[in-house]
Amino acid sequence: MKKGMTIGSLPPDMSVNEKFAFAAEAGLDGLELTGPWTQAQAEDARAAADAAGIEITSVMADTHWKLPLSSTDEAVRLEAVKGVEQSLQVAAWTGTDVVLVVPGVVDPDTQYRAALELAAKSIRELLPAAQEYGVTMALENVWNKFLLSPVETRDFIDQFGSDKVAAYFDVGNIMLYGFPVHWIEILGERIVRVHVKDFNVTTRQFVALLTGDVDYPRVINALRGVGYDGWLTAELTRFPQYPEGFVYDTARHLQWIIES
Repeated sequence: MKKGMTIGSLPPDMSVNEKFAFAAEAGLDGLELTGPWTQAQAEDARAAADAAGIEITSVMADTHWKLPLSSTDEAVRLEAVKGVEQSLQVAAWTGTDVVLVVPGVVDPDTQYRAALELAAKSIRELLPAAQEYGVTMALENVWNKFLLSPVETRDFIDQFGSDKVAAYFDVGNIMLYGFPVHWIEILGERIVRVHVKDFNVTTRQFVALLTGDVDYPRVINALRGVGYDGWLTAELTRFPQYPEGFVYDTARHLQWIIES
């Protein structure tokens, strides 16, 4: 498995070139891009990764919360589709093959059944772009009150019959309402990326990596059991002090997790 980190977790005063070089120095194998990127910025990030000898792990779509793919407002839903398509293009520019996508959001104005139908409609509309760019839409389990079981998530993905729709499994997020191993066993080969963080189930708060209730030895064993050998990407809030040390610590923690 490979060690990654979201680019926003690195010291904010560093340039993109400096972030990739420092990530490599700290022992990471790649960075995940977050936020909007122009073509020039995306190509610069790709060049920075190449120069540092590491990779761009994936791209996180940046419009899917503000503009849900499941919106009952058709104008918003179409803008949401456009936003994810732009992220697919960014991924192609950077040379990575995965975009993290929040598949939909259930809220007081969006009923669950409507979210299922509209999210599926949006993803179907995005499939031609995903095929064109050679980029997979990896649907992440987030606190969106949607796709709340591994069986439901599996079936939602499978309805498209396409390798361009898969799962981005977040180990920490699932702790609020489930168990990572159960989800991993059911999602299986659909998992194309993994987000890593930790969670205290008593306080219901995210905590520093390796200080919470995620049983990482079991998680790694389960991932290996379904044949996963890809990225473990840390999605963490950096230290308010000594952010450089935080990156070194995270790389070391990820290595411990991989070796567990």
